[in-house]
Amino acid sequence: MVGADTAWIIVATALVLFMTLPGLALFYGGLVRARNVLSVFMHTYAIACLMSVLWLAVGYSIAFGPDGSALWGGLGKAFLAGVTADSLSGTLPEILFFAFQMTFAIITPALIVGAYVERIRLSWVLVFSGLWMLLVYAPVVHWIWGGGLLADGGIFGETGVRDFAGGIVVHETAGLAALVIALMLGPRRNRTTPPHNPGLVMIGAAMLWVGWFGFNGGSQLAADGGAAMAITVTHISAATASLTWALWERVKHGRASLVGLVTGTIAGLASITPASGFVGPIEALVIGAVAGVLCQEAVNLIRLRLGIDDTLDVFAVHGVGGMFGTIMIAAFGAGTWTAQLGGLALVGVFTVIATAALVKLSALLAGFRVDVETETNGLDLAETGERAYDFTS
Repeated sequence: MVGADTAWIIVATALVLFMTLPGLALFYGGLVRARNVLSVFMHTYAIACLMSVLWLAVGYSIAFGPDGSALWGGLGKAFLAGVTADSLSGTLPEILFFAFQMTFAIITPALIVGAYVERIRLSWVLVFSGLWMLLVYAPVVHWIWGGGLLADGGIFGETGVRDFAGGIVVHETAGLAALVIALMLGPRRNRTTPPHNPGLVMIGAAMLWVGWFGFNGGSQLAADGGAAMAITVTHISAATASLTWALWERVKHGRASLVGLVTGTIAGLASITPASGFVGPIEALVIGAVAGVLCQEAVNLIRLRLGIDDTLDVFAVHGVGGMFGTIMIAAFGAGTWTAQLGGLALVGVFTVIATAALVKLSALLAGFRVDVETETNGLDLAETGERAYDFTS
């Protein structure tokens, strides 16, 4: 099975990168004003490039290095020191494990883009994303997946935090970071403009759905029944959450929107992610059914009641969904309540404090918000010198 494992994770690696480029870029790009779509593409693409280099430099070593510390992996594998084509990580070539995990390090800070679109400087995006990946994401990866303080045998005893594919590692950290940034950045000056291209949103969401098979199925790190089950429950949760989101929207507003339907898909995917290696199809049906309503109500709470401009609902969909799925692992008996809730709390506090500090530091180093004229006219011309649409015709 070694050759089959390697072949499957090569495919899964490509699928997870496909989630960011082009899936997430199109999903987010369709949701903003037409004058800002290229800036969203630019932010997403540039993050993918920068995270790849930083993961090679020190990110992988911090997460999975040989240090053996409860807090970080050290720098023993910086620039892949000692890793060759023949090195193994379990049954996989270690270089492939590095590449697979790199795609997670790419998409996690890219998810945060949705919190600050239409009003942020590209220079700040790159400085913050780089620092955040190295100082927040990579340590949390080590704590849970790298044998650190939240893993089995860590601070919660023999059974540590269960997070199969990133409910805490990816979705809680990105969601809470998005909420912190939205609070510190402040709302857009024009929050009433609807998504400029719901069709792009649907295409991006569909790409994310397909790519998520690599995200969750690949996290089994083997071509076996566990990977097949992870893919199946991922699909069931996404389909169910899409339907319950649309149904709840119709109950409240008299009609269901395309953007709502596909946002429900993402809610179902985020919610099943941590549990996808521990539950079956019926549990996935329950998780998806609840996620479609829960995440929609979280959107209403954050956006309408609290007035927080987390522009593309990163916290409400990814953060709430990921945390909900993490809790459901304990509810279905696949993990302990102490470890699941304790892990959420510890990572949550760390993420909020560290993100706030990095927002401030990055603003000092690279600026923060664009000026009023740039925000009004759109970021595309100011940042890229290009336009996606001709507004003069």
